[in-house]
Amino acid sequence: MSLRIAYSPCPNDTFVFHAWAHGQVPGAPELDVTFADIDITNGMAERGEFDILKVSYAVLPYVLDEYALLPCGGALGRGCGPLVLTREPGADLAGKTVAVPSERSTAYLLFRLWAADTLRGGAPEIVVLPFHEIMPAVRDGKVDAGLVIHEARFTYQEYGLHCLADMGEHWEHTTGLPIPLGAIIAKRSLGADTLNSLADAARSSVRMAWDDPQASRAYVLEHAQEMDPAVADQHIGLYVNEFTADLGENGYAAVRGLLTRAAAEGLVPPLGRDALRFP
Repeated sequence: MSLRIAYSPCPNDTFVFHAWAHGQVPGAPELDVTFADIDITNGMAERGEFDILKVSYAVLPYVLDEYALLPCGGALGRGCGPLVLTREPGADLAGKTVAVPSERSTAYLLFRLWAADTLRGGAPEIVVLPFHEIMPAVRDGKVDAGLVIHEARFTYQEYGLHCLADMGEHWEHTTGLPIPLGAIIAKRSLGADTLNSLADAARSSVRMAWDDPQASRAYVLEHAQEMDPAVADQHIGLYVNEFTADLGENGYAAVRGLLTRAAAEGLVPPLGRDALRFP
């Protein structure tokens, strides 16, 4: 019986899951794959709709009663945080409009923590827009600034925009920890044995992708939404790293740090004591 999984069509996810999704990981459970952007998978998790999901770390406090965080397969890193973009360099955001892709995203939590530390005056007004509409909206003056993620790090200058602030840079400077972005979760009801087998399969799939990067290339580019292949390679290089294979002590510290700080600001519910325990 296959397990239902939903992850994004972004290159880091298709690179990571290629081997597993194509039945190439020995002994791994079969997957029934659905592609959906992370703001959609966050909602799926809150409704308990899939067995395995790629979600924002920001949604964990709402779903960890039903789902367990897998210690691998996700996206953490350094130098890979969301950016705040504006039309003019050095713009003042007090009382201005900022477009964000979701208010249940890790990017949004990082933005709010940055804003609490650095912005003075009136808080910016938040406007939720689909990710692909944010940079055009900033360029066209529909909003004053935009919070962007992923490949926008490599393409925002094509829109004539400027980076006002790097949320990841602020996070790393203030905490010394890597930036938590996307998590892999699976239903606790699958049981400890299955959860452990899922973690093993995710690790194996990551390592197989590293061992033979060309094997996943057609799959990655098929789902990369007309992304330039060079940008797709940059995307993978930035978001698939040692934390994808294993969160480790620093990875878990980053996740706890983000969600503890966000809870202190009233942005998410507090985590339970054993909420991140696996399995």
